[in-house]
Amino acid sequence: GQFVDWDRMPEPEQQANIPGDILTQPPKELKRLLREGCLAASRALRAQVYHRLCQQVACRLVTPDAPVYRDVASRLFGKHSASSHPLPDFLEGCSMPTYCLSPDGVTAMKKILICIGNLFPDITYSPILPSLVALLLHYSEDEAQCFENISRLIASNAPHTSYIDQSFLAHRASCMTFGDLANKHCPAAHKLIASSSENVFEVYSEWLSWLFHDLPFDYAIRVFDVYLLEGQKVLYRIALALLKQYRLSVASPELEGADIKADLQAFVQNIAEHTTVDKLLERAFGIRLFSRKEIWLLQMANRKALMERGITMVQSRQSFHLAVDMQTFSSGTVTAQEMRIIWSWIPERFSLSPPLLLFSTSEDGCSLQRFYSCCEGYEPTVLLIKTTEGEVCGAFLSSDWSERKKNGATSGFFGTGECFVFTVHPEMERYEWVFIKKPELAKAVPRSRQRSPSPGPMSLLSSSPDGRGTSSNHLAVPTPQRKGRLSPFLAIRHFLLPSKTASMFMSGSREGIIIGGGGGQALSLDANLLWGRTEHCETFDNPPLCQENFRVQLLEVWGFQNT
Repeated sequence: GQFVDWDRMPEPEQQANIPGDILTQPPKELKRLLREGCLAASRALRAQVYHRLCQQVACRLVTPDAPVYRDVASRLFGKHSASSHPLPDFLEGCSMPTYCLSPDGVTAMKKILICIGNLFPDITYSPILPSLVALLLHYSEDEAQCFENISRLIASNAPHTSYIDQSFLAHRASCMTFGDLANKHCPAAHKLIASSSENVFEVYSEWLSWLFHDLPFDYAIRVFDVYLLEGQKVLYRIALALLKQYRLSVASPELEGADIKADLQAFVQNIAEHTTVDKLLERAFGIRLFSRKEIWLLQMANRKALMERGITMVQSRQSFHLAVDMQTFSSGTVTAQEMRIIWSWIPERFSLSPPLLLFSTSEDGCSLQRFYSCCEGYEPTVLLIKTTEGEVCGAFLSSDWSERKKNGATSGFFGTGECFVFTVHPEMERYEWVFIKKPELAKAVPRSRQRSPSPGPMSLLSSSPDGRGTSSNHLAVPTPQRKGRLSPFLAIRHFLLPSKTASMFMSGSREGIIIGGGGGQALSLDANLLWGRTEHCETFDNPPLCQENFRVQLLEVWGFQNT
């Protein structure tokens, strides 16, 4: 507490029933206790637990410690003030929240950050670091202990786990990953933001600032409690809970013409008016996210997409997410604003690219073979259908249509859990893979188990569920196949599914195409691309997307333009 301005600190919470020896509790019990806020009443206990948790982080063999800090600080600062030294370049443009630190505390924070810059030259961008140092300083014996503990978080090498992004590329990929998770887990809030904001990604790019800049101290420190034990995944959960609470607390008409980015920031700063910290964390831990490994795969795929587009430096922070140009976009099925909302539903790494028309029945004719020849070589794609009744529906399809050829004579289902179907007219609604909302229904596949084949399709354009077949299930990152390639996000082989109808994403043959299966088909089209049918299916748990039997007025397929 030597670095704290006590006059600015909130009153401590009164908490009873703290276990006498919390540090010896088994991991599961410790997780429960920290989530419930057992550290809130005792600064001394919190300081003890923080130090122990940081010391338990698996990290690189050569990680700077307290004696190294004392040596470097003595050499750098001597008797001079830290203010005479510039802050590291990796903090350029980053805010410096001080969380009730005293002037001496702020000086200590700056000295620690300068030493981090000196001893970790590989860090090129890390806007979260000042907040973490400030919070740790509250509960550190001295600067050297704080430095040692933050160094262990920086140098963490635990598999599929990270604490601190250390480059613009990693930070941007984390923002994209949060956008993907918000898209899946907060559909109502996402729809509100997509319809009220020109650039959804710019709103989501502030997600870490909500937690470690905008939240009041007594909320932020509870987030920090669980973050030290559980890593970055817990931050995604809490930011998603904030987004859900925002949607509950804000009425749509209030956002007409509002700056939603600033509105969200103000909401988080005044979160105490809307919910308690206990309720917020309870909501956060009620969100069923996918495994740490699946989120890591998504993060890696997003990093790869950014690297392929050359977006790795802070200087490249232009609005590259405005992929749908409202002035030039032209479609016979949807308006530019509708396409922008559809684009906001698509995984972030693909929505970096503007839409490219691959096939249209008005230009290419009503030929299934022409459809295949125009679409093969592109993944993913967006299928849009306008019926003669004026209804509009479609599907986001994660895999290349050429995958259908890998099954030989038997046409099988392929694709990944990122596929989804949707309606545009009369209402806009999206229906994702059933396990997005209920991941507990599917268990992760043990590492030793080999990939099992996907189910075969039902008889084309019928609802008989007992077809058989095999198919490979990969592709979610648009890159040529090569050795050492990333396993895709939400590949079926990562899950033990309860039924064969749970992964019927897409299938094609000479007789027609099918999207979604199990008890019916979400969409099926005949070989002439003139007649179709839509029903409830188990893969997407969707209602019929338009009239059950429909005639196609216009069908379009959109790909992703590499610029």
